[in-house]
Amino acid sequence: MKRASLSLALCLALLLSGCSSLLDRSYVMVEPHVEQPAVAGDSSTLQVSTYSELVNGVLFLVSQGMEQGMIQLTDYLGDVEEDLNRACLEVAKDDPLGAYAVDFIKNSYTRVLTTYEAVISITYRHTKEQVQNLVNVTSTSAIRKEVAEALSGYRPELVLRVGYFTGDEGSVADLVRQAYYDAPATAMGMPECTVTLYPDSGTQRIVEILLTYPEEEGTMREKSTQLQNQLASLISTSRPQQLSDAERLSQLFSLLPRTVSYAPGGGSTPWDAILGAGANSEGLALAFQLLAGELGVGSTLIEGTLGGVPHFWNQLSDDDGAHYVDLSRDRSGTTWSAEDLLALGYLWEDAPEI
Repeated sequence: MKRASLSLALCLALLLSGCSSLLDRSYVMVEPHVEQPAVAGDSSTLQVSTYSELVNGVLFLVSQGMEQGMIQLTDYLGDVEEDLNRACLEVAKDDPLGAYAVDFIKNSYTRVLTTYEAVISITYRHTKEQVQNLVNVTSTSAIRKEVAEALSGYRPELVLRVGYFTGDEGSVADLVRQAYYDAPATAMGMPECTVTLYPDSGTQRIVEILLTYPEEEGTMREKSTQLQNQLASLISTSRPQQLSDAERLSQLFSLLPRTVSYAPGGGSTPWDAILGAGANSEGLALAFQLLAGELGVGSTLIEGTLGGVPHFWNQLSDDDGAHYVDLSRDRSGTTWSAEDLLALGYLWEDAPEI
């Protein structure tokens, strides 16, 4: 019986299990058609001889989204029953792809002389399409870029295979918050975020991020378009590139009173502040970030508390961060030092000790 080569297919399976994450770039993974390793006469039967080949054979079945497959163990020296159970468990629990895609794996086998034929049955928790659309990134720091793209497109799901992961669910959720506040033009409401890691431990992980937005995608896209059109109209004659830093800041402050509206119980988006019925401190801070960015004024959004209540404001960066703006307190150009804010009851992570 002529034995077909398993090497190419197993290498491809290893790529699917995370080796491709060594490449220093991210991309959407589209699985090519792979000729299955097979024994003569049955193109659906894989052939293995060692435990590592057995593990990769089971993983190959998972990578192809197969619900059932045959693996033939030839010249196999290990304990077949024990190794089959161990290989199925290793793929389902320890390998990132298996932990993400597989609900459970079971096996049975028969012996024919010195050869064993094992039937592998797989039940999936995620679809083949979801597996094929995994995005490969190299490290935890690369997650933020992918999250930003997902948020700007109001996508409900993002699944990443991370080649070297050092964070946890909380750190990923923090990246989602940071990416949201980094893009005020599309910040139409912070989504609820659920993060799941596959497997439970290890440096190679699959990170699943589920996002639930406060409004329908079409509504948020429309609001974002309206907001950006309004900005274009407001800034059309400004020519900030021809102005000094001080002139750009002066222009920004002259624009604010007639552009943004404050409402203590208002919405939390820049659209609410500029086009809606008024925004709370979060919406105002995002609106300031948006306008400042359009005019070339350096600014950072600050999240903290005021009197123990969550609150947002902005820190100007052109003066080395010495002054702060809180549009919920004043929109006419007043700025405060860190000492001023601390005296008023503001607290934030990087606040200086007085």
